[in-house]
Amino acid sequence: MTHVVTEACIRCKYTDCVDVCPVDCFKEGPNFLTIDPEECIDCGVCIPECPANAIFPEEDLPKDQLHMTALNAELAKLPTWKTLSKRKDPLPDADEWRDKTGKLSELKR
Repeated sequence: MTHVVTEACIRCKYTDCVDVCPVDCFKEGPNFLTIDPEECIDCGVCIPECPANAIFPEEDLPKDQLHMTALNAELAKLPTWKTLSKRKDPLPDADEWRDKTGKLSELKR
């Protein structure tokens, strides 16, 4: 099993989760973070660190976010999405987007 970043991260990209990850499994895109399922060790330390509550164990994903498992795996393989191992500032309007839903169309690859 792995952990999955859901749509709640789109246009926020808080990176508090990255600081605590012991295996550097987070990949960074323009406006979203993804978890590389081949790197994640399923430790769960990232979950309570996410201000947007965007990270779930794969088996606990909300039904409307099941598609995010495959999307995390796909995005983690993109050569332009690099491993992120240190916290960065969130996107400038992250707080504005944090509680919005249905953000998949906002995802930039």
